[in-house]
Order: sequence, then structure tokens, then C-alpha cells
Amino acid sequence: MDLFEYQGKQYFARYGIPVSPGGVADTVEQAVAVADEVGYPVVVKAQVKVGGRGKAGGVKLAADEDELRLHAGNILGLDIKGHVVHRLWIERSSDIAREYYASFTLDRPNKKHLGMLSAQGGVEIEVVAEENPDAIAMLSIDPLRGLDLAAARAWVDEATLDEAAREQAAALLVRLYECYTKGDCDLAEVNPLILTPDGRVHALDAKVTLDENASFRHPEWEEFRATETEDPREKMAKEKGLNYIGLDGDVGIIANGAGLAMSTLDVVNQVGGSAANFLDIGGGANADVMAAALEVIHSDPKVKSIFVNIFGGITRVDEVAKGVLEALSRVTITAPIVLRLDGTNATQGRAILAAHLSDTLITEPTMLDAARRAVALAKA
Repeated sequence: MDLFEYQGKQYFARYGIPVSPGGVADTVEQAVAVADEVGYPVVVKAQVKVGGRGKAGGVKLAADEDELRLHAGNILGLDIKGHVVHRLWIERSSDIAREYYASFTLDRPNKKHLGMLSAQGGVEIEVVAEENPDAIAMLSIDPLRGLDLAAARAWVDEATLDEAAREQAAALLVRLYECYTKGDCDLAEVNPLILTPDGRVHALDAKVTLDENASFRHPEWEEFRATETEDPREKMAKEKGLNYIGLDGDVGIIANGAGLAMSTLDVVNQVGGSAANFLDIGGGANADVMAAALEVIHSDPKVKSIFVNIFGGITRVDEVAKGVLEALSRVTITAPIVLRLDGTNATQGRAILAAHLSDTLITEPTMLDAARRAVALAKA
């Protein structure tokens, strides 16, 4: 579960992490009331779960009430990468001497936590990693040992943060790690973490992803769920019991198995296409499951073709073929469907489909061939 910035800051505050004073506003009048409370100048921030707010005009400085009313009115309702702004975060403006980056996330291959710290904050960490990887100090943390103040001090020294910031930054990192672990986060990121001209260190931004698997320990998370705007495709898929993630491309994907689904996304990208979704139907490629999968994918108006990639192990390909035909008799699909069927009883499965093939129901012998055909159809 991704949190909005204001929710992330509220979450940080629970663990003693200093943040800028501010408040939430859903209207211009509420924004004025918050600004009157925290004091001008203030920063008006669009609350959307997507990056690039500043470049899109979603972050503005207001020196007085007139400027605040102008910016709040312009940002509310603004479309930022397909996310419409319905809520603002109004916070007291901070003077900035230096900007840093700090985060904790999972290091799954090594079964440890990973801390990243850089004296180059305020830009995307991917940019820093690409242009100057040595500017990021990585810290691998044993979950059984955790992070203490001594280790945090050594880490801050390695990252070459300014002397004036080091002691406060080390203490803040220990609290951020506590938020990350005790707060059951998959990601806790501060960018930027700032040093003010008068020597204070605090979090100017907050990016927090909570681990849904830990929700049973956190009944208070219900308040966060109430503000979620769920992708209608993902909502439909969830109702149908499908493992689906919506993406922005135009080739719909159906595969059996998470690994195969990920490989299918990769091969579509490899041949110049863009996937509209990740959809893993597991071993249940019967008519009901196929009909549900096709219905969800076809509900996305951006989908121009559908790539069904099935490798039969325990799942029998002849049963998959019957499921596809039965599903198509139940659901009206206008986008062309390209099937790659291989594995157990693949020959029988292809024979079942043979009499039904057309310009909109196509089989290909390999995953690469099928990906090429699906991408070509999407671009036609």
C-alpha cells in the first residue's frame, strides 16, 4: 500500500522523525485555514501517488494568501500523469542549506534490509546511481541486529554528509529504521532530507510503502485504505480472484505462472511493444478463469491486442484451448488474440483451436513469434 506524502509524514512523526508543520486541504478555503495556522510562506503540494509533481506544476511556493488561493485553485483538479489532484498538503516553507537522500527497503536476495544514503538529494536516486554510483553509501543490515546509533554515525560519515548535519542525521536514520521495521514498511524514503541554514535536519518529503501482509498488526491502516483510489481494472480483477497489475501499454497479457508472466512482459518490451498489464492465471486456465481474464483485459480501452502465453506443466494445454473457446463464447472480445501454447498436450490443444483460427484468433509456435505478432497487431 503506497501512502500519499502527507500520510507518510504523519507516519514518520509517530516515530519521532521531524517533518515540516502543515496540514491537509481539500478546498481553497481549507488551504487558507492551514496556512494561517502554520504561517507564511507556505508550499502548496499536490497529493498524488506519482513522481514529477513539481515539473507538472503540482508544487508551488506561496508568500501570502493571494498567492495561496491562486496556486491552490490551479492545482486542485490538475491532472498529473493520469492522476487528478483532489487533496493538497500545505506546509510551512523551509530554508534549505543542503539536500540529502535516505531510504530503507528490502534486500530480498540476501535476506537483509538495505539502507541507502547520499549527500546528493533532491533528485531521483536512479539518476544519482547512474551518473555517480559512488555517491550512494549502501548499508546492509541484519534484521536480527538492527541499526544502532554507532552504525548510523559510521554510515553518515561514509556518505560524507556535512559535519553540521551528521549527528542529527544519524539519530534520524535510527528512527527511520524503526519506522521501517516496526511500522512494517516495504519502503521508507526521504528525498530530500534537508539541513537548514540554522543547523536543523528534517524530512522535507516522505515516500512510504506499507507491507499489506502485516495489515493484521495495524488496524490503524484502515484510515489509509479509505483514501485509496483503486485502479478500476485492478478492482475488477480482485473481485474475480485474478492476480492482476495494471500497466500503461497496449498489449494485454495473460500467462500461467508469475515467472512466465514476467518473461512475457520482457519479451513484449524486447520486440518494441508495451504491456498493458501483468496477469497470472496460475494453473486454473479453465473457461471461467479465461473468461474472467479476457473480460478484465478487454475492459481497458488502451488494449489493442491480447497475448495469451501458456506453458502446460500440470495444466494441460488441451484444457486451456477448450477454456479459451468457451470463454470467447461468453465474452465479446474485439481485440485480436494471439496464443502461444506449449507443454503438456500442446499438439492436442492446437488441434482443438485449428478450426476456429481467424484474423482475430491467431496461434504462433514460439513466445518470441507470438510477441512480435501481438505487438504488430497493437500498432496496426
